[in-house]
Amino acid sequence: MAEGEGCIELKFRIYDGTDIAHSTYSSSTTVGTLKQKLVAEWPQGKTVTPKSVSDLKLIHAGKVLENNKTLADYRITFGEIPGGVVTMHVVVQPPVTKKKQRRIRMTSKR
Repeated sequence: MAEGEGCIELKFRIYDGTDIAHSTYSSSTTVGTLKQKLVAEWPQGKTVTPKSVSDLKLIHAGKVLENNKTLADYRITFGEIPGGVVTMHVVVQPPVTKKKQRRIRMTSKR
């Protein structure tokens, strides 16, 4: 294995404190792929549910992660927490519609 390759144990914490998709992932896994898995495995019966990958933001170490980057790009490693699991926070934030954006711009000009 090349440097940076390996497996990382991750879990994802959603808005109500529930942890989902706890598994081991390759360091070459992209953030976009993780988001797809989260949308597919989102718990039933939650009041807030993502409709697509674009509705989700993954946060690790205070940074919002970009879809096209890998876990290795962010230097998230298995050894980060000895014997532990890396927890990422998941925020559901549907994209702002064009009407809302226009209204925000109009009010900010005043």
